[in-house]
Amino acid sequence: MFDAFTRVVSQADARGEFLSTGQLDALSAMVSESNKRMDAVNRITSNASAIVTNAARALFAEQPQLIAPGGNAYTSRRNAACLRDMEIILRYITYSVFTGDASVLEDRCLNGLRETYLALGTPGTSVAAGVQKMKDAALAIVNDSNGITSGDCSALASEVAGYFDRAASSVA
Repeated sequence: MFDAFTRVVSQADARGEFLSTGQLDALSAMVSESNKRMDAVNRITSNASAIVTNAARALFAEQPQLIAPGGNAYTSRRNAACLRDMEIILRYITYSVFTGDASVLEDRCLNGLRETYLALGTPGTSVAAGVQKMKDAALAIVNDSNGITSGDCSALASEVAGYFDRAASSVA
């Protein structure tokens, strides 16, 4: 897992080059936006339980066959496993937001997740729909200016959305 700084430096080092002005500017912008990034991660983390629970409720309301007898989230054990998986995905997304890099999400969460769900007979499209619902809730939190360092959060919101989209597409 690399943070944004380590990734940029290691790539430049592998090419035997100094950091370019553009790379330095991008890292400088990331530092100047770091308080917003930490505020967003803090708020998502503080609301993680509600994000996961509400996303699951909405998913099960739209796809009641998941919690019906024979469904993939039928029985409390399977339902708990579903909530656990959604929470894990959300947690790794917050790690990616914090570091500004998706490698931890890819390496430790998404790598092989589709294959796992296929082997378990879990419908990937349903998991992806749940991830999209978590995305909507997380973006509402990030875009709410209360409790976040003042300034434009559109770039951060776009980055957050990208991590959720990456997770959703990896399981669908």
